Amino acid sequence: MAGDGDEVARAPWIPGPRRAADDHADLTARLPEEAEEPDVDDPDLEVPVLTHNVLKSLLGAWALSACSTGETRAVENHLTVCAPCADEALRLRDAVALLHEDRDLDLDPLLRSRVLENCLGRRPARIPVPDWVTPYDAETARLDALLRDIGESEWHAPVRLKWYEEDRVMRRKATVAAVIGHLLAVDGLVSTALGLDDPLGAGMPELSPTERTEAFWSALDRPPNRSLRGPWRDQSHTLIRTVAFAGRGVADLTVTYKDFALPLRDSLLERAFECWLHADDIANAVAYPYAPPSGAHLHGMIDLAARLLPAALANRRRTGLASPARHLVAAGAPGRSLHLEIEGAGGGHWYIALDSPAAVGSADHAVAQVAMDGVEFCQLVAGHITPEEAAAGQDGDREAIRDVLAAAASLSRL
Repeated sequence: MAGDGDEVARAPWIPGPRRAADDHADLTARLPEEAEEPDVDDPDLEVPVLTHNVLKSLLGAWALSACSTGETRAVENHLTVCAPCADEALRLRDAVALLHEDRDLDLDPLLRSRVLENCLGRRPARIPVPDWVTPYDAETARLDALLRDIGESEWHAPVRLKWYEEDRVMRRKATVAAVIGHLLAVDGLVSTALGLDDPLGAGMPELSPTERTEAFWSALDRPPNRSLRGPWRDQSHTLIRTVAFAGRGVADLTVTYKDFALPLRDSLLERAFECWLHADDIANAVAYPYAPPSGAHLHGMIDLAARLLPAALANRRRTGLASPARHLVAAGAPGRSLHLEIEGAGGGHWYIALDSPAAVGSADHAVAQVAMDGVEFCQLVAGHITPEEAAAGQDGDREAIRDVLAAAASLSRL
């Protein structure tokens, strides 16, 4: 190595960068008045003898194709015998490629998905999360990401909770931290059904979700704060891990909400739904952008609400809040129905039995149709909008439409 007596490893020859010319130019055509450009590969080319330090200083110019032909030959000859300079030349050449004005430096938005898909395809999880658990897994992860981004003071930002009860709009003021405490307390119903610890403590009597929330808030020795994030997230992780290891039969385990019960499969879907809606409440309170769930998960949430509507309608009928049944049929037989058409992501078609929860909804027996956006339908089910505020396309029996929309709103609670 010229000018340096140190021993170095021999590196493979690195071809020089392409000539600094317009990408679309015809490099073979030359104007008559142009002088012939010296060829760097010409064996008769005069190559200057340069020291190692000078050659090293020329690497940047070489990468930019700014060296003379003699200097280019000298640098490339040096790269074949100097491994450190060869490594630096490779880095500089790759860096120069990023300077191309037409190149987009932004990462491909699908890159993360492709990497994860490739990793999971090569090494699938030993104990995979069941498909019916993934909505809860996704929504708790999205809410946790939101909570990581907010500052200390925002945990005390006011959140206005709203739901629909006995045909009245109910409101409750809370804070971001209090909402996380509410989710922690109600998720505890699933924990106890799985034999896990209850966040309210051992020996707690059977309480409704609202009663559990009030009991949890009352038991706090100080206003709720960001310290609740850890217990809530640990509980959600434990639920998911426990269900994944429990096997198939656990999906039908009963989770009791005092006044009603759901199989674990539907209960975790309901918890995913509530997690999303309350995350949206929090996002609105702290001015944070928040998107609805994926189409597949949203479809599952809408499907659960649609399956609960006949029983909700029957409950309202027993308390005089809905019109009487008109045509009772045998259990399992098709009966008078409402066609619920949900548009947008997660949409689909459902037929709601109107006269008995044991009847089967049928397109042939439809007497009315309601069409609305999927997210708006979920807002109705959550009690965030009233039946009168729901922008639904309506056709057919007005009484049936009014009863079903009111029954949808009655599914909401704190």
